[in-house]
Amino acid sequence: MSSYSVRHATPRDAKAIAEIHVATWHAAYKDLMPAEYLSKISVEKRLAYWREAIEFSEPQLLVATDGDEIVGFVGFDRSRDAGTKSTVGEIWAMYVAPAHWGKGAGLALWDGAREGLKEEGCTQVTLWVLLHNERALRFYEQAAGFKREMPSLKTVAFGTAKLEEIRLKRAVD
Repeated sequence: MSSYSVRHATPRDAKAIAEIHVATWHAAYKDLMPAEYLSKISVEKRLAYWREAIEFSEPQLLVATDGDEIVGFVGFDRSRDAGTKSTVGEIWAMYVAPAHWGKGAGLALWDGAREGLKEEGCTQVTLWVLLHNERALRFYEQAAGFKREMPSLKTVAFGTAKLEEIRLKRAVD
Protein backbone atom coordinates (compact mmCIF):
# COMPACT_ATOMS: atom_id res chain seq x y z
CA MET A 1 0.00 0.00 0.00
CA SER A 2 1.33 3.41 -0.99
CA SER A 3 1.93 6.11 1.58
CA TYR A 4 1.25 8.81 -1.01
CA SER A 5 -1.76 11.11 -0.97
CA VAL A 6 -3.06 12.89 -4.06
CA ARG A 7 -4.83 16.25 -4.08
CA HIS A 8 -5.55 19.15 -6.40
CA ALA A 9 -2.65 21.55 -6.88
CA THR A 10 -2.91 25.00 -5.35
CA PRO A 11 -1.02 28.18 -6.31
CA ARG A 12 1.47 27.65 -3.48
CA ASP A 13 2.43 24.28 -5.06
CA ALA A 14 3.73 25.83 -8.29
CA LYS A 15 7.36 26.15 -7.15
CA ALA A 16 7.57 22.52 -5.99
CA ILE A 17 5.95 21.37 -9.24
CA ALA A 18 8.48 23.40 -11.27
CA GLU A 19 11.38 22.02 -9.24
CA ILE A 20 10.21 18.43 -9.73
CA HIS A 21 9.62 19.06 -13.43
CA VAL A 22 13.18 20.35 -13.97
CA ALA A 23 14.88 17.74 -11.74
CA THR A 24 13.01 14.91 -13.42
CA TRP A 25 13.83 16.13 -16.93
CA HIS A 26 17.51 16.29 -16.00
CA ALA A 27 17.47 12.77 -14.50
CA ALA A 28 15.19 11.02 -16.99
CA TYR A 29 16.39 12.64 -20.21
CA LYS A 30 20.14 13.04 -19.57
CA ASP A 31 20.95 10.23 -22.02
CA LEU A 32 18.20 11.15 -24.50
CA MET A 33 18.51 14.92 -24.98
CA PRO A 34 21.47 17.22 -25.56
CA ALA A 35 22.97 18.61 -22.33
CA GLU A 36 22.81 22.09 -23.86
CA TYR A 37 19.02 21.77 -24.26
CA LEU A 38 18.51 20.42 -20.74
CA SER A 39 20.66 23.18 -19.24
CA LYS A 40 18.19 25.78 -20.58
CA ILE A 41 15.23 24.25 -18.74
CA SER A 42 14.93 26.33 -15.59
CA VAL A 43 12.73 26.39 -12.54
CA GLU A 44 11.92 30.06 -13.28
CA LYS A 45 10.54 29.27 -16.76
CA ARG A 46 8.60 26.25 -15.54
CA LEU A 47 7.29 28.20 -12.55
CA ALA A 48 5.52 30.71 -14.80
CA TYR A 49 3.99 27.89 -16.85
CA TRP A 50 2.73 25.93 -13.84
CA ARG A 51 1.37 29.02 -12.05
CA GLU A 52 -0.75 29.76 -15.12
CA ALA A 53 -1.82 26.12 -15.44
CA ILE A 54 -3.00 26.09 -11.83
CA GLU A 55 -4.77 29.44 -12.17
CA PHE A 56 -6.70 28.42 -15.30
CA SER A 57 -6.94 24.63 -14.67
CA GLU A 58 -5.40 23.94 -18.04
CA PRO A 59 -4.36 21.26 -17.62
CA GLN A 60 -5.98 20.13 -14.40
CA LEU A 61 -3.18 19.42 -11.93
CA LEU A 62 -2.90 16.95 -9.09
CA VAL A 63 0.07 16.56 -6.78
CA ALA A 64 1.28 13.49 -4.90
CA THR A 65 2.47 14.13 -1.37
CA ASP A 66 4.49 12.13 1.11
CA GLY A 67 3.56 13.79 4.37
CA ASP A 68 3.92 17.53 3.67
CA GLU A 69 6.36 17.07 0.79
CA ILE A 70 5.18 17.25 -2.83
CA VAL A 71 6.88 14.38 -4.66
CA GLY A 72 5.14 14.37 -8.05
CA PHE A 73 2.41 15.80 -10.22
CA VAL A 74 0.14 14.95 -13.12
CA GLY A 75 -1.52 17.31 -15.58
CA PHE A 76 -4.51 16.01 -17.53
CA ASP A 77 -7.37 17.32 -19.65
CA ARG A 78 -9.00 16.71 -23.02
CA SER A 79 -6.72 15.44 -25.75
CA ARG A 80 -4.77 18.11 -27.61
CA ASP A 81 -4.44 15.88 -30.69
CA ALA A 82 -6.32 17.14 -33.74
CA GLY A 83 -9.43 15.21 -34.68
CA THR A 84 -9.95 13.40 -31.39
CA LYS A 85 -13.41 12.99 -29.90
CA SER A 86 -14.42 15.01 -26.84
CA THR A 87 -14.47 11.77 -24.84
CA VAL A 88 -10.69 11.33 -25.27
CA GLY A 89 -8.56 12.70 -22.45
CA GLU A 90 -4.82 13.11 -22.32
CA ILE A 91 -2.14 12.94 -19.69
CA TRP A 92 -0.29 16.15 -20.59
CA ALA A 93 2.53 15.61 -18.10
CA MET A 94 3.36 13.27 -15.25
CA TYR A 95 6.57 13.53 -13.27
CA VAL A 96 7.74 12.07 -9.99
CA ALA A 97 10.86 13.23 -8.13
CA PRO A 98 13.66 10.73 -8.86
CA ALA A 99 14.01 9.81 -5.17
CA HIS A 100 10.43 8.48 -5.33
CA TRP A 101 10.67 6.48 -8.57
CA GLY A 102 9.33 2.96 -8.26
CA LYS A 103 7.65 3.55 -4.90
CA GLY A 104 4.00 4.05 -5.89
CA ALA A 105 3.72 7.81 -6.40
CA GLY A 106 3.21 7.40 -10.16
CA LEU A 107 0.38 4.92 -9.66
CA ALA A 108 -1.25 7.18 -7.08
CA LEU A 109 -1.09 10.07 -9.58
CA TRP A 110 -2.43 7.90 -12.41
CA ASP A 111 -5.36 6.77 -10.23
CA GLY A 112 -6.16 10.41 -9.41
CA ALA A 113 -5.96 11.47 -13.05
CA ARG A 114 -8.13 8.54 -14.14
CA GLU A 115 -10.82 9.55 -11.65
CA GLY A 116 -10.63 13.16 -12.86
CA LEU A 117 -10.92 12.07 -16.49
CA LYS A 118 -13.94 9.90 -15.64
CA GLU A 119 -15.60 12.89 -13.99
CA GLU A 120 -15.00 14.87 -17.21
CA GLY A 121 -16.79 12.18 -19.23
CA CYS A 122 -13.70 10.74 -20.89
CA THR A 123 -13.82 7.09 -21.94
CA GLN A 124 -10.31 6.90 -23.46
CA VAL A 125 -7.00 8.47 -22.43
CA THR A 126 -3.80 9.00 -24.40
CA LEU A 127 -0.33 10.29 -23.67
CA TRP A 128 2.86 10.89 -25.61
CA VAL A 129 6.19 9.47 -24.44
CA LEU A 130 9.68 9.51 -25.90
CA LEU A 131 10.23 6.20 -27.69
CA HIS A 132 13.56 5.61 -25.94
CA ASN A 133 12.33 6.58 -22.45
CA GLU A 134 12.29 2.99 -21.27
CA ARG A 135 11.48 3.77 -17.63
CA ALA A 136 8.34 5.71 -18.63
CA LEU A 137 7.27 3.13 -21.21
CA ARG A 138 7.66 0.34 -18.65
CA PHE A 139 5.55 2.26 -16.12
CA TYR A 140 2.77 3.19 -18.54
CA GLU A 141 2.57 -0.20 -20.23
CA GLN A 142 3.17 -2.58 -17.34
CA ALA A 143 1.87 -0.70 -14.30
CA ALA A 144 -0.81 1.58 -15.78
CA GLY A 145 -2.12 -0.65 -18.60
CA PHE A 146 -1.48 1.59 -21.62
CA LYS A 147 -0.84 0.13 -25.08
CA ARG A 148 1.19 1.63 -27.91
CA GLU A 149 -0.96 3.11 -30.63
CA MET A 150 0.53 2.11 -33.96
CA PRO A 151 1.42 3.93 -36.12
CA SER A 152 1.56 7.11 -34.10
CA LEU A 153 5.25 7.96 -34.12
CA LYS A 154 6.08 11.63 -34.49
CA THR A 155 9.39 13.42 -34.49
CA VAL A 156 9.86 16.31 -32.06
CA ALA A 157 12.82 18.70 -31.91
CA PHE A 158 14.54 19.24 -28.58
CA GLY A 159 17.23 21.76 -29.38
CA THR A 160 19.49 20.16 -31.97
CA ALA A 161 18.13 16.65 -31.33
CA LYS A 162 15.16 15.18 -33.16
CA LEU A 163 13.51 12.48 -31.05
CA GLU A 164 10.59 10.18 -31.70
CA GLU A 165 7.52 10.12 -29.49
CA ILE A 166 4.86 7.44 -29.51
CA ARG A 167 1.25 7.76 -28.37
CA LEU A 168 -0.07 5.32 -25.80
CA LYS A 169 -3.77 4.74 -25.19
CA ARG A 170 -6.13 2.92 -22.86
CA ALA A 171 -9.70 2.96 -21.65
CA VAL A 172 -10.60 5.11 -18.67
CA ASP A 173 -12.19 2.49 -16.44
